[in-house]
Amino acid sequence: MSEPQITIETAKNLGLTEEEFDRIKEIMGRTPNFTELSIFSVMWSEHCSYKNSIHWLKTLPREGSRLLVGAGEENAGLVDIGDGLGCAFKIESHNHPSAIEPYQGAATGVGGIHRDIFTMGARPIAALNSLRFGNPELKHTKHLIKGVVSGIGDYGNCFGVPTVGGEVYFDECYNQNILVNAMSVGIVNANETVSAISSGPGNPVFIVGSATGKDGIHGATFASADLTEDSADDLPAVQVGDPFQEKLLLEATLEAIQTGAIVGMQDMGAAGITCSSSEMSAKGETGMRIDLDKVPTRQDNMQPFEILLSESQERMLIVAEKGKEQLLLDVFEKWDLECAEIGEVTDTGRIQFYKGGELVADVEAEPLVLGGGAPVYQREYKKPAYLKKINQFKIKKIKQPENFVEAAKKVFTSPNILSKRWIYEQYDSMVRTNSANTNDASDAALVRVKGTNKLLAVTTDCNSSYVYANPYTGTMIAVAEAARNIVCSGGEPVAITNCLNFGNPYNPEVYWQFVQAIKGMGDACRKFDTPVTGGNVSFYNQTVLEKSAEPVFPTPTIGMLGVVDNIAHRTTLSFKNEGDAIYMLGTPQNDIGSSEYVKRVHEIRYSPAPEFDLDEEFHVQHNMKLIIRKGIVASAHDVSEGGLFVALMESAMAGGFGFDVESDYNFRKDAYLFGESQSRIVITVKPENEDDLVNYLNSHNVSFTKLGDVTGDRAIIDGDDYGKIDDWRKLYDNNLGETIDN
Repeated sequence: MSEPQITIETAKNLGLTEEEFDRIKEIMGRTPNFTELSIFSVMWSEHCSYKNSIHWLKTLPREGSRLLVGAGEENAGLVDIGDGLGCAFKIESHNHPSAIEPYQGAATGVGGIHRDIFTMGARPIAALNSLRFGNPELKHTKHLIKGVVSGIGDYGNCFGVPTVGGEVYFDECYNQNILVNAMSVGIVNANETVSAISSGPGNPVFIVGSATGKDGIHGATFASADLTEDSADDLPAVQVGDPFQEKLLLEATLEAIQTGAIVGMQDMGAAGITCSSSEMSAKGETGMRIDLDKVPTRQDNMQPFEILLSESQERMLIVAEKGKEQLLLDVFEKWDLECAEIGEVTDTGRIQFYKGGELVADVEAEPLVLGGGAPVYQREYKKPAYLKKINQFKIKKIKQPENFVEAAKKVFTSPNILSKRWIYEQYDSMVRTNSANTNDASDAALVRVKGTNKLLAVTTDCNSSYVYANPYTGTMIAVAEAARNIVCSGGEPVAITNCLNFGNPYNPEVYWQFVQAIKGMGDACRKFDTPVTGGNVSFYNQTVLEKSAEPVFPTPTIGMLGVVDNIAHRTTLSFKNEGDAIYMLGTPQNDIGSSEYVKRVHEIRYSPAPEFDLDEEFHVQHNMKLIIRKGIVASAHDVSEGGLFVALMESAMAGGFGFDVESDYNFRKDAYLFGESQSRIVITVKPENEDDLVNYLNSHNVSFTKLGDVTGDRAIIDGDDYGKIDDWRKLYDNNLGETIDN
């Protein structure tokens, strides 16, 4: 096949700039051919190179006493959880593919993040997700929700890893650009991990798993551009997954590791063979010689660039120890999987690809990769104009409701508050019997570490309305709420992974949001000693329609890992006994900013982020951990979306009890009940433990309020009867599912 003439237009069509094209020619000392230019285009895409974000990502804290593998070192972060075990965990986005083809987009997102975990030698034991959709009343949104949920559920259920937690939010800013972030958590013996490295010139290189097809070609480039009205034409960029094949690949991979034949291994995700071969070579300071004719393919006559850029799922690249090839072949034959030797490691520092005996691409590995020669940019940024509208908000101008029961129902029936039962019931949460959230939920998902007395506490958190209102504070809140969920569950926060979802980085206002979010994340993570172990950046989450573009709310999703060192410390959110006292830790505020209340009851879109004090947050959480360890807490639940009222109602519904509480007349009643100011936790204690609790809180200078008591089956606030808890439960459980199904 004749190569097309390479011009600047060719480069631009592949997503490269004129400056980048000139830089490529300088690196190569010549004009690249089409295959080589395609290699650079995917490796220098935002999705692979982080060229617009890496400068700021490097400012995040990346060191911690428990870290075994930090950010950027391997496919996922690895944390020491004791007993000779490591926990590998990571979150990544699959936004653009899911917006175009929701079922396969979401399914392959789940498959890809699990591969990142077992590529390191860890067995995935839990999955979480963080999802954002538009108005659930819209037909288009319902289609996307059903497709995404089915894709996540079907892939995870067939693969055999439980989905144990997550979050779902709705806002019109996501009408066109949904967000699908998937997280995987796995366990490995700390001395049995595998590195994504190519070493030992002469060692053979294998491709294992599925055959290579034309699905997913230029998927990394597709994820590094705005969506448009024509994006559906890019459907071939969406990969197609096979969870049963991935299950076989998991078992075969873990068994192959035990043979001692594997030198290095990497998942083929974005950019396929190109990415895995170049990154492994650059890390090992080696090269590779690959014969593309030996790559098993699903279609005949695939062109070199198609084989190299395919993102077909369920594939790995393995460097084996020379002389142990048969050990590897035997394992994959046993599991009925492709295991083809396609090349060897070299000492050239170059990745060289042959087809039909002809050298079709010859590129130095180092300039392709993050931290090597890939471009690094610092974009212009400025404060967004919409902040003026937020600064105009004055709580004094907001009238309090005449009927608080009706206001409570409006807040409670927000799609962001209602039960996501319709969604999570489609996920298998019990497979492999690791989940500890069987009958009584905690704020974080709890997963058993079999053979130990420990639990992992895992959560995903981000209220993007807060981040939109104040990216710095809102992102600190995302980190703090994740930590608060783990602490309320009896755990100790250990580390985070992040999925940074923003609009176009060339938009100065979007880039300002990104920079401020990174600064907030860094400050909060340093405070909680939760280093960043990795994740991904997803820019270009906006749709261009008729020359206008509206980015999504900035959504820096936090996936946090915590450890409950003793299962006896496990704490749940449900009210336990009638007559137990209800307390609130933390300081209430006259604050309704960015709350579901101000959006639903007053229909105000622009308001400040909730009140937040990082020092108080840390103080409350630190003492919450100690109170739990003293054994005097019956339940714990953080105050978040919907404010104190929703926190009380969720604990009441979970326990099958009611409550009788008083608000504090030093505050506006709407702010006290529905405001979302941070650093607050609702706890219950038995009457005989009240003195111990109060003495502890006073002696440690922890702000607290006694709210009232757990009662029979009704909600009573300030003497007013808000009705039966069962009636509120019916609202909570049924409304969202009915909306989506109708």
